[in-house]
Amino acid sequence: MAKALNILQIVPSISLVYGGPSQMVRGLSGALAKQDAAVTVLTTDSNGDEGQAPLDVPLNQPIETDGYRTIYFRCAPFRRYKFSLSLLQWLQRHGAEYDIAHIHALFSPVTSAAATLARWQKLPYILRPLGTLDPADLAKKKQFKQLYAALLERSNIQGAAALHFTSEQEAKVSERFGANTGAMVLPLGVVLPEFTCSDADAQRVIRQRYGIPDGVPILLFMSRIDPKKGLDLLLPALEQLRQAGQRFHFMLCGGNPQDQGYVDGIGQQIENSVLKDCTTITGFVSGELKAQILQTADVFVLPSYYENFGIAVAEAMMAGKPVVISDQVHIWQDIESSQSGWVTTCDQGTLTQKLTEALADAAAREQRGENGRVFARENYGWDAIATRMIAQYRQLLYCSIS
Repeated sequence: MAKALNILQIVPSISLVYGGPSQMVRGLSGALAKQDAAVTVLTTDSNGDEGQAPLDVPLNQPIETDGYRTIYFRCAPFRRYKFSLSLLQWLQRHGAEYDIAHIHALFSPVTSAAATLARWQKLPYILRPLGTLDPADLAKKKQFKQLYAALLERSNIQGAAALHFTSEQEAKVSERFGANTGAMVLPLGVVLPEFTCSDADAQRVIRQRYGIPDGVPILLFMSRIDPKKGLDLLLPALEQLRQAGQRFHFMLCGGNPQDQGYVDGIGQQIENSVLKDCTTITGFVSGELKAQILQTADVFVLPSYYENFGIAVAEAMMAGKPVVISDQVHIWQDIESSQSGWVTTCDQGTLTQKLTEALADAAAREQRGENGRVFARENYGWDAIATRMIAQYRQLLYCSIS
């Protein structure tokens, strides 16, 4: 029997402020621990880049959760950039005790330095770019990223055992900066929502709470409110539907403490439009309320300009909801092949057409939602992903010593 692996997961922060990709490390670590791997997560106490107080957590000591250990380190001396000298010092002292490191983020000083340290220590490591190698993302601060890559990330990518992409599309479009590092394609997992009541009870609770009439279809956007999410396409499309007499209620669920000005601007745009009387803005939701909103929704929509995976989409599929997403959400091929929803290009006309189709056919919505539920539980469940991940770790370790 093969010995249990001793695995490091390194991520700049696992605060809720940074959204699903950071939270994914928690789910992966717990699932790996259930497979008898010994997992240690190294992270910082960062809780936002806009002056928020740090996480209120014990520092420099392991905290046991769901079978794995998390060690938080103070962001210092550069809190704004989630840099932690103490994390790197710990890695220098203890890195040799581990079989492999899984590093989540590029273009982040602490993970760039951690990858460099791992390379010097000959500790095999995997890099997960989190979409940062997508040309659309690289276009932001292009000159800075080109310089950063030349100084640090090109060598880190070249020295990695693999690059972890979460979809074939992400692997296909991602820039490698001339490195020939192999791709490891594994989706992110999602946790099945904890439904504490029946769908009928959830419908009653949510519709009463937010004053949504019975029988009116609910279109749900539940994600970080950010320019890349395509709200500049979605809101005009919804206005067009409304002006054409289409009945629906739009629920906008999410926030973005990193860019509150943008969030406020979206709210003002809705307030000044024909959507004012058919929109509910909830802010960030979690737990039972999030589950009940998912249960109540008729269609989930996310027309992002780029999305390396789309955890929110997978969550909606787990809940049995049909989805309308753009072909820049990189699991769109899964949606098409499993007939779990409708895929649009990133233009208002096509998005309006797909939303019209979804709203017009309740039977199609129900069937596609069920298709998505089956597909997501088979392909995006953490247990299955952890089994595949451990197999990939072992294969990469075998290749590194052969």
